[in-house]
Amino acid sequence: MPGAGICAIGVMAKAPIPGRSKTRLLPWLTADHAAALSAAFLRDVTENVRAAAREVPIHGCIAYAPAGAEALFDGHLAEGTTLVLADGTPPMPPRVRGFGRCLLHAIQAMLADGHRAAVVLNSDSPNLPTSLLAQTARLLLERPDRVVLGPAEDGGYYLLGMTAPQAHLFEDIAWSTDTVAAETRARVRTLGLELVELASWYDVDEVTSLRRLIDDIATVAATLTPYPAPATTACLARIGLTRAALALAAQ
Repeated sequence: MPGAGICAIGVMAKAPIPGRSKTRLLPWLTADHAAALSAAFLRDVTENVRAAAREVPIHGCIAYAPAGAEALFDGHLAEGTTLVLADGTPPMPPRVRGFGRCLLHAIQAMLADGHRAAVVLNSDSPNLPTSLLAQTARLLLERPDRVVLGPAEDGGYYLLGMTAPQAHLFEDIAWSTDTVAAETRARVRTLGLELVELASWYDVDEVTSLRRLIDDIATVAATLTPYPAPATTACLARIGLTRAALALAAQ
């Protein structure tokens, strides 16, 4: 099999289109700037996966929707990144709804390609430490009865990995709430699988976390070393986005 012994990491992503990208930032950014930032995030997240693949057998891909949007990712992804449709259209268990259908579809598609393990990763953490991605792949490739959870600080998760398509982890989840990680932990226990939790990290999807990202890019963390996010750094400079600029925009 082409993916035997390899952990696939699929970035859950939408194409960077003005007016449809980073919409929660539109009060502070123009639609064009928000789309440019989204494109920079995609570049950094996929380059980060590629960096982790230098340490552990990892294949990076974009798990995208809708069908037909493939060309919109051209020029925004790291070399070697492939596309996997994850629109949730295949038949699913009846209790898997909403975004859960897309997540499960992505897991199913990556495992069907012959990879030993599959991970869904958000596209909102451009400075996620590379070590967390490498650690995830190692953990999953070591044992087939593990689930790896990367909890987000808002109560969701930035990463979820497994070696079989565990539909129960996506059933009846209240998506986009602060209970997603807790509900997922409970489902893992119900399945009798080993749960390994990574260090928590944050999503950049509103102005407070964007200010934090701007600060973090300019500093060195005391513990985990963030990915330097060069594409995001360049984009922020190009559009003149600083903490001061955000404060002025908020007035």
